[in-house]
Amino acid sequence: MNEGSVTDGERRPTSVREALRAHPLRFPFTRWVPRCWAYLLGGALFGPVLLVVLVVLLVVGAGLSVVGVGLPVLLALALAGIPAAGVARWRLRLVEPVPPPDPHRGLPGAGRRARVRTRLRERATWRELAHAGLTSTVLAAASLGFTALLVLSGAFTVSPLVVWALAPETVMLVPGHAVAGPFAALPFSAAGLAGLLLCAYAGALLVRAEVALAGFLLGPREDDLGHRVLELTRSRARLADAFEAERRRIERDLHDGAQQQLVALSMTLGLAEYELRDRDGRAAELVTRARGEARQALEQLRELVRGIHPQVLTDHGLAAAVDEVAQRHPIPVATDIELPERLPAPVETTAYFTVTEALTNAAKHSGATAITVHGRLAGGRLVVQVTDDGRGGADPAAGAGLAGLADRVALLRGRLMVTSPTGGPTTLRLEVPCSGS
Repeated sequence: MNEGSVTDGERRPTSVREALRAHPLRFPFTRWVPRCWAYLLGGALFGPVLLVVLVVLLVVGAGLSVVGVGLPVLLALALAGIPAAGVARWRLRLVEPVPPPDPHRGLPGAGRRARVRTRLRERATWRELAHAGLTSTVLAAASLGFTALLVLSGAFTVSPLVVWALAPETVMLVPGHAVAGPFAALPFSAAGLAGLLLCAYAGALLVRAEVALAGFLLGPREDDLGHRVLELTRSRARLADAFEAERRRIERDLHDGAQQQLVALSMTLGLAEYELRDRDGRAAELVTRARGEARQALEQLRELVRGIHPQVLTDHGLAAAVDEVAQRHPIPVATDIELPERLPAPVETTAYFTVTEALTNAAKHSGATAITVHGRLAGGRLVVQVTDDGRGGADPAAGAGLAGLADRVALLRGRLMVTSPTGGPTTLRLEVPCSGS
């Protein structure tokens, strides 16, 4: 089932940025407003807690370093950004369909010391620590200020009800000025509604800023040791055309040659079976068996032709083709692919076979119980992400499947990234430009 299907003929925005651009006047009444508010309220709670943890680690580590035992505490401070980044990615799921993936290298079987040494050498660790510092100070202050404005606006909005409920007690919404009655509180209610409207847009802008900062500091980069970015750019257009032409030739030969011969053979055996039915029972039995084997070979050949290039991909596009694969997969697969239009054929073909290879690997090696496939068109690039909840520890360099797909992706000036820490989850991210240049 395609969970991201659109039923009203219009593609539904999948992020705060898209929602603001699509319907700026209608934005305060969309589902993104409570999501933004919940995200910022979470930041108002998480930021101060994180600040306390960082300050305690810094003070204790610096204090104990005088007697020579503060190094472990300072190491904990240096690595504190890693779990804080994990919490940040989890929070981002409220407002961003695909948060930045974990940039760290998987270390299957490594000891504690080896893990610490590796993490300290990774640039991503220090970027995450910087993000933790900003989250606990600047972003926390912004979230707290927003929370105060939101609470005050909500209180003013319901002030007539509060005055009515507390009558005849004196209610002062502004220090030193008592409100005579519910009707006298209506101007405060109007101010509260205006404040809530302001909070809708201010919250969206704050969230957009935090999403951009998280993408810059928490997202993977090509020089990170934790990513196997497999990328080629040479002769991409010529080789891509050659691959496509060869694929079509093989498909045509199988369909027009061997497949038609097997059909003719099956018909001939059927006629022979009919002629021998009353003459020689043993011969008829052998012909029946041969006919069944020919029919089985024909079905296998048809499956092979569909595997080379499924007809549903040609007729209905990437989303429908991935849905069909997901329905036949032994592990439950949730697909969320929303594309405004059909993509170039090489892009669709490459994305389809990348997804199928990722699903095959997950079924064979991951031990996963659930898989998600998410696809969007962003900035002229197709971005597809396949995530499973398996045991992790996958190495894209260990097999030829992903390496071959990476070569194919590189022909289109795209890139293929695999993140698979020990214990999971495993995430495969495909990015392919759709301009053809």
